[in-house]
Amino acid sequence: MKDTLLMFAKDNKETNKTVFDLLDKLSNEDREKDRGSHYGSLSGLLRHILGGTIYFQGMFKSSLKGTMADPKALSKIDMISFPDAQLSADQWKSLAGHLEAADQATISFIEGLNEDDFQLPINIDWYEGSPATVPLFFLLNQLMVHHIHHRGQISQILDEMKVDNDFSGININFLPEP
Repeated sequence: MKDTLLMFAKDNKETNKTVFDLLDKLSNEDREKDRGSHYGSLSGLLRHILGGTIYFQGMFKSSLKGTMADPKALSKIDMISFPDAQLSADQWKSLAGHLEAADQATISFIEGLNEDDFQLPINIDWYEGSPATVPLFFLLNQLMVHHIHHRGQISQILDEMKVDNDFSGININFLPEP
């Protein structure tokens, strides 16, 4: 399980950088224009990916504090802040560093886990309280899917804009060694 989740986490980091670099070539106006998605703009979608990562990492931190899997690797997220509103060009540039730091924190967190840790319970407030906890591996998978889902939305918008993009699939570089 660890190898698979690590593969996805490393791929998420690289693909998020690819998406950022692609969006960085657009004007700030094009990035911030409301495209009709739930999060409005391309920038809004990328900020939501970061916000979701921080949200999941916060659940891991609060649920695992004091356990064998104490998530010290996630402490860097405490320093990440970003506005919910449209970004200026300078704020946009800082988003890249925040996204990279959050993605690296996920990788470092997973690297520090042993196989038993993936079964540790994480408190959630979903599903109307039943269950009140789910295993860590479930939420790590949710985090990976969250990235993929919203990057798919970005890809669809870029397709509509006639901007070439291809960040589908998992990079072979992250295939676990046999």
